Amino acid sequence: MSDPAASDRSVARAIDALRRGWAVEVIASDGRLRLLAVESADAHNLAAFDPDSDADLLISAARAQTLHLANQREAAEPEAPVLVQRERWIDAAGAMALADPVQDLATPLKGPYRALPLPRPEAARAALRLARQAGILPAYFVARGEPACEASVAADAIQTYDGGARLHIATRARLPVSTAENSEIVAFRTPGDPREHIALIIGDRDGSVPVVRLHSECLTGDVLGSLKCDCGPQLHAAMHRIAEGGWGVLLYLRQEGRGIGLINKLRAYALQDQGFDTVDANVRLGFSIDARDFSVAAQMLKLLSIPQVRLLTNNPAKVAGLEAEGIGVTERLPLAIAANPHNARYLDTKRDRTGHQL
Repeated sequence: MSDPAASDRSVARAIDALRRGWAVEVIASDGRLRLLAVESADAHNLAAFDPDSDADLLISAARAQTLHLANQREAAEPEAPVLVQRERWIDAAGAMALADPVQDLATPLKGPYRALPLPRPEAARAALRLARQAGILPAYFVARGEPACEASVAADAIQTYDGGARLHIATRARLPVSTAENSEIVAFRTPGDPREHIALIIGDRDGSVPVVRLHSECLTGDVLGSLKCDCGPQLHAAMHRIAEGGWGVLLYLRQEGRGIGLINKLRAYALQDQGFDTVDANVRLGFSIDARDFSVAAQMLKLLSIPQVRLLTNNPAKVAGLEAEGIGVTERLPLAIAANPHNARYLDTKRDRTGHQL
């Protein structure tokens, strides 16, 4: 698909279809797959999609490893696709139990399951990537027949989908906040994407390099005061640090749960309650350790005519992500938050396994 805008629209339509419980088609150089997301399947739409009850299941290698289906080579790449034979007793509820590791302790899996040769690996890999972009579990029913599909998307379009490419400023307004009365809020939107990102410009531009914080949305921490993470305290501390620095920008990015979405973040919380750390929980669900897209933040800064920043972060990956997108980082400013009994292990994991540093 040569038109980038048309390519992005096709991905947006496919994401919408998946979340609505509609079938989609993924087309790659090795063929096409007709798919129904396990998470949005029910008795009605599954019967229409798969009247003969013979659609196999596509899951991630990370999930297949838990089910003892992935060999060592597959397990080394947890996001890789694995095809599982459909057994007659696997209905919509059974498939969800197979796909969602949170249910493993409460609902012992029936099994055993059998892995099948993967005939169209390129299309399968793209399909799992599409599910992750949609914020749903990377698990599908794969039709053997040719059911009608509400959306069709090319693997190349999924691979090159860029949430920041067509980002634009939708509106802006003065917004006095407790940390600085002279603040402005700027809203950003991308056609076809329901997420709207926000920039809070604190203080008045004075020609200096601004203090900038990239903050990924966290409903539980920012709004509800969750003690399981440090997001809420980081948000408020960052706003104070920006105000103290004279002027700067808080970028509030709609990338809940390191890019996996609110529902999957809550699933990760449930896995943490079962003993997994935040990294293993994400991988066990079939997601990347960190799926956030910092090209969106870079594009927001470009639209605000901010080419260089003093970045308020403990995460070197944010520095690298901005610099890769053409934003200069003149200084990394650490943001220290005190631990509590509920998030101490989480903070240790960020330090020891994802490279966060003060």
